[in-house]
Amino acid sequence: MSDSEVTGRAHDQGDLDFHIQPIAPAVIAKLAATRAMARETRASDPLAAEAANYQYTIAPNDVLLVMVWDHPELTLPAGSFRGPEDNGLAVHADGTMFYPYVGLVPVAGKTVLQVRELLVRGLEKVIENPQVSVRVALFRGKRVEVTGEVRTPSTLPISDIPLRVSDAIVRAGGLVPESDPAHVTLMRGGKAYLLDMTSLYEEGDLKQNWLLIDGDVVHVADRSRSQVFVFGEVKKPGTKPMSRGRMSLAQALGDAEFFDFATMQPTGVYVLRDQAGKPAIYRLDASSADALIMAANFHLAPRDVVFVAANDLARYNRVMSHILPTVTGIWQVWDMVTRGGAIVR
Repeated sequence: MSDSEVTGRAHDQGDLDFHIQPIAPAVIAKLAATRAMARETRASDPLAAEAANYQYTIAPNDVLLVMVWDHPELTLPAGSFRGPEDNGLAVHADGTMFYPYVGLVPVAGKTVLQVRELLVRGLEKVIENPQVSVRVALFRGKRVEVTGEVRTPSTLPISDIPLRVSDAIVRAGGLVPESDPAHVTLMRGGKAYLLDMTSLYEEGDLKQNWLLIDGDVVHVADRSRSQVFVFGEVKKPGTKPMSRGRMSLAQALGDAEFFDFATMQPTGVYVLRDQAGKPAIYRLDASSADALIMAANFHLAPRDVVFVAANDLARYNRVMSHILPTVTGIWQVWDMVTRGGAIVR
């Protein structure tokens, strides 16, 4: 199928919004610049500034451990057979904690240093210069979920160490062969944000490694949405999964066991792409000396369709293969009728 035939069919259907672009160095460079611009416009971590000075704030259900030096009566006894829940003070659902001589202390949303200051001010009424230390013994108040294609989907606590998307994936066992790190969805506050973790792993793009907060859900997609389709005059047509969201035209053709040289049209290797609802068509001239270099440098996008057209002889043979059985049948019927007529006479 020639370019004029494809364009002519588009005109017949009333679609004049696209034209066929030859796969050449200038086109490849333009597409590379478009990808680079898309990377620059990715959504950055809105909590990047906060992450630089991260401090954990206490939440309901956390367990705090409070020690007042030289006053063991105010410190819960610790023992080798007692866990943090037994030794510490649980924060109530309303965000308060009870402490002797101080009463109910509002601790939710505060750092351990701020809680320490509240306890010191309360104890100064009964103790001269109280020496108080506060720490979180058990982090139970803030959690995130990691789902999808990870080894152990989990609910993870947020602690005093900043938890980022990459950290959560690692703590959930890491990626599996079916993972697509280029499509990681972060659900926060009823909104979904698409993160490309491949850019972090391969390019060091820290903008994609968001700081997680309470209630976040990290979902690692599978490779079903990162695939291309190869049809036409190839030895093994079908759906080809992309590796980490990446695949070149040469790789797609290689996975299809390359061309069927007996039936292919060397100048008719097409890539069809949906760009914002409008089709974009790229053509590779496989008869040129640098065709394989162009194919290796042409990066496919998810859901691209690669089509290798048939040559004129192959199309003629296929048309004839449909016509000949009908013609042969008609000839046989005619021959039987004429022979029968001759016998009757």
